[in-house]
Amino acid sequence: MKCTAWITICAATALTVGCRKGAAPVASEIPAEYLQMFQPLPDTIASPENPITPEKVELGRMLYFDTRLSADGTLSCYVCHPLHDYGTTHRDRAVGHRHQEGSRNEPTVFNAAGQFAQFWDGRAPDVEAQALGPPLNPVEMAVRDSFQLIRLIREVPAYEEMFRAAFPGEADPITFANFGRAIGAFERLLVTPSKWDRFLKGDESALSDDEKKGFRTFVEVGCVACHTGPYVGGTMFRKLGEAKPWPDSSDLGRYQVTGREEDKLVFKVPMLRNVTQTWPYFHDGSILRIEDAVRFMGEYQLGRNLTDEEVSSIVTWLRTLQGEIPTNLIEEPTLPPGPKPRVQRPPAP
Repeated sequence: MKCTAWITICAATALTVGCRKGAAPVASEIPAEYLQMFQPLPDTIASPENPITPEKVELGRMLYFDTRLSADGTLSCYVCHPLHDYGTTHRDRAVGHRHQEGSRNEPTVFNAAGQFAQFWDGRAPDVEAQALGPPLNPVEMAVRDSFQLIRLIREVPAYEEMFRAAFPGEADPITFANFGRAIGAFERLLVTPSKWDRFLKGDESALSDDEKKGFRTFVEVGCVACHTGPYVGGTMFRKLGEAKPWPDSSDLGRYQVTGREEDKLVFKVPMLRNVTQTWPYFHDGSILRIEDAVRFMGEYQLGRNLTDEEVSSIVTWLRTLQGEIPTNLIEEPTLPPGPKPRVQRPPAP
């Protein structure tokens, strides 16, 4: 599906951002209807099912960093999603237990809680459910089962008090589900507002003329068929190769979850927040440069051979999505005393 059929250039009456009444539009001005498809990031990504509390966030932050909660004591959420570098290791595929390589690229955790589903194939509905996957995955943290994970948590005496503070009123709050809720609450604060948000909130000077032109190009070539909303994506599934057969069909995507023929090569549309900082690209990490990723999408999804000027213009706007990392949350905490990690991992770069 392409968007150019239902998005039109604004007329003089559908005034653009910064447009002077009666003046001819210039390249940097943006039709108002283009902006209606986008919203600023929220301050936090709230969930009625998992209210955010300071106690829950602090517990989740500890669990996110704690390598003792893996089979060999070397892995944690942080190891594969380092917060100092926009939540990615820049490897083409995730590397886990005993250096096993996963089948897909590791997506960023920043702003991830706002997506309609988690994982490339959408098999988890939210970050709380997503957090339960890696600990038990034999290729990732490789804990045998949820009972072993609970035993590892109980080996750290302070965690009992922290779980009770995070989940008051529960007779036995150290549960597998609460492990996911605590990490989910922490991740719901990992929001990275950028100059694009300032622009959407009314600061017309937040973007340069070239950046505004890049946004117009992004819309007019058809990228907004998939990438809209506050996260500029993360709102739908789409099939790779809608305009031209995708060159690698070895990973069947959502088909592995549903078994439905129509879900072959269907993946969650990724967010574009911080996209220029989270290379390599696509589910298999097969593209290293953002310019090549944009060109690839134009060819295989939109059926367009984007010009060098169009690619450069789009990337200029994509750079405005690079946000501010919440520095108060990303520093490695002093973990509560307990068993020492069985193998020491190297320090974060």
